Amino acid sequence: MKKQKLVVAISSRALFDLDESHKVFETQGKEAFCKYQIDHEDEILAPGYGFALVKKFLSINDTSPDQPLVEIILLSQNSADTGLRIFNSIAHHQLNITRAAFTSGVSPYAYMSAFGAHLFLSANADDVVKTLDAGFAAATIMSGSANTSQSQQLRIAFDGDAVLFSDDSERIYQEKGLAEFAENERSQAKNPLPGGPFKDFLAMLHHIQRQFDPEQSPIRTALVTARAAPAHERVVRTLRAWGIRIDEALFLGGMSKGAFLKAFGADIFFDDQQGHCESASAHVAAAHVPHGITNKKREA
Repeated sequence: MKKQKLVVAISSRALFDLDESHKVFETQGKEAFCKYQIDHEDEILAPGYGFALVKKFLSINDTSPDQPLVEIILLSQNSADTGLRIFNSIAHHQLNITRAAFTSGVSPYAYMSAFGAHLFLSANADDVVKTLDAGFAAATIMSGSANTSQSQQLRIAFDGDAVLFSDDSERIYQEKGLAEFAENERSQAKNPLPGGPFKDFLAMLHHIQRQFDPEQSPIRTALVTARAAPAHERVVRTLRAWGIRIDEALFLGGMSKGAFLKAFGADIFFDDQQGHCESASAHVAAAHVPHGITNKKREA
């Protein structure tokens, strides 16, 4: 079986704590920011929200040192000049990251395809929206390393509608209510849901999992959804139609997700609703996927 690589792109502000220099950028402008970064380029940056997750991704390669299964790349709005501090910090923290695009203030999403990336994690919501609009999985990371699971296994949890699946059913719920939504899912139970922005990313995680016996897999996945019976059947049949295994599926019927994510030991949770991310972030690392009708209503 060909060991296709999972490629995860991360921004410098998601990887490291750049709050201080970002404050310089926002209050004093680009020139002052560039000077600040160059003046401090030998000062090592502390881990950011995505740091522990990146380490977990890279540790998967310990299982296959001759043919790495995961690559992390840096997509940064820094210039190459100011990016020296980023790479100095990468070297100090012994992260195996060698590829990067520094775009000097321009959104770097256009390089996702060229790098063959499957996911972009950023602290910049505008970059995330542009990446999603271009057809790639992307999320704004909102919390991080302090709550990361102690397990050696990488554990990733997903919301369903507007994340793994399209927002077609979510639209019915938002526009016509729970009863119409439940009836639609009951009548469409045998018709697979269209894929959402994270379908291909989940497929790549599943591709890696297939290289291992289930008991030895370095990755464990979970679907954590507000859906309940009878709306669960369509989800199960959709994943079956896709040929993708998800290890755990939690149908919560509207219960708060945080305690369940903590019990699962999620290293990160992806959800399209910012409120759910904020609630979950008290327990685990959370990332907002600004996609689908819920986010369009927020923008209106």
